[in-house]
Amino acid sequence: MAQDRWCLQPLLWFTLTTLFQCTPAVEHVPVLVWSTFGSLWNLEKKTHEGHIVKNEELQTFLKPIFNQGSQNVVLFLQNELSVEDFTQYGAENGDDETFGNVQQFLETSNSSLVLPAVDWRAIQYLMENLTWTEIHNDIDHEMELEMDPSKPNLIVVKLAPVDRMTNVKMAQSLSNNDKVIGETTNTLIRKGMQFSAIYTALRPSVVIRGSAEGMIHTGRRLMASDSTRPVPYPPVNVTNGTDTCILFHAASLQLKANGTLIDLTNETFISRSVDTDSSTCSTKNVTLSLKYSLQQSPSLSVKTLEIRFLMWNRFYNVSARHWFTLDFVEILQDEVNVAVFNVSSISAPHEYSFHCQLVGTSGLSGVVFIPANDAAGAWTITISEFQIQGFNVEDNRFAYASDCTSFFTRAIWMALITSLILLYILTFGIHMIMQLTTNDRFDDPKGQALIVPQTD
Repeated sequence: MAQDRWCLQPLLWFTLTTLFQCTPAVEHVPVLVWSTFGSLWNLEKKTHEGHIVKNEELQTFLKPIFNQGSQNVVLFLQNELSVEDFTQYGAENGDDETFGNVQQFLETSNSSLVLPAVDWRAIQYLMENLTWTEIHNDIDHEMELEMDPSKPNLIVVKLAPVDRMTNVKMAQSLSNNDKVIGETTNTLIRKGMQFSAIYTALRPSVVIRGSAEGMIHTGRRLMASDSTRPVPYPPVNVTNGTDTCILFHAASLQLKANGTLIDLTNETFISRSVDTDSSTCSTKNVTLSLKYSLQQSPSLSVKTLEIRFLMWNRFYNVSARHWFTLDFVEILQDEVNVAVFNVSSISAPHEYSFHCQLVGTSGLSGVVFIPANDAAGAWTITISEFQIQGFNVEDNRFAYASDCTSFFTRAIWMALITSLILLYILTFGIHMIMQLTTNDRFDDPKGQALIVPQTD
């Protein structure tokens, strides 16, 4: 029996990477489970390729680990994770260190389970319906993990948020979290405790594929269906008492203060713990206020945070219509320090919404936030799949979106210019061919030869 188990273990990681390559990250996250208990799952009962595990199925899969006598479960929870992360940064891409510990535990544990596609709402349900002891941890802070052997222990380890600004930073973030998983699991093994571990994330991630290092494409692309779509949670809506007056959505909302990454996506769109009561609405100007309390994150020096988006609605005589503009973005830290950013490229007809694939302080963004004071220089803002509407919101839905990328992108201009050059060459060639003429006289072999007189 033990020999059969060891023969099957190498298949687990192969199954993981193979299934991950074929499953798009849209509404689901991967779930990886390993346990010191043996024979918890039958390999034949695993999900087939392309199947998305719903809430009821996930409870069935996880039932064996919660039915054990000790019931020690450690949940390693990341802010976001996609199936593409394992192929882009894992062993399939030549990097054996990014997920080295996770791979080792899947191969060597007495029982292991790989679910490539689990509905992210099932993870949310799991978090809300069980009593977990939360531990915030990252690679720079030592974690004190204590378990009482006399009672069940359900512990969730909040891993550090991943940084998707570049491939190098993303790989480093995943590697650091893998080290935390390795250290925690090895500590429990050394203590001789029987336990089960789960590695997953709160939401699916947005993976930037096919881009060079440090490059983020913000314009139109051929085969656009291959690009990742926004994650499926609804937008933030602000009401003026009866009707919705502001809509805001993003696939990812991340700030960085003095090198410390602050991921606000979960608080804003999933758990909805963000406070929008300070937002204001009128026909002329709108302020979207997002307030966060970060008291539960001891690793952050920031305790309270407020982000403000200031929009105006003006009439322009040239176009003879009203346009809305987002002129400023402000960050208020701990109700003292205010960082102000100028925004010059966010505008649309007032009955439209505005969308951009990437906005922030990076020069590679489709819309760049320019620091307007000294305090703004300490902040980095990254918002992917940004969409906002502050005027004429109807039926609690976004109106037609004006995109940050103009129709004539650099690629289109290059194609047009190249086509014009080729057309000019073709026209010139046809013109030259049409100018060719034939001789008006020909030599008759039966008649007298033509004599061309030669003169000095």
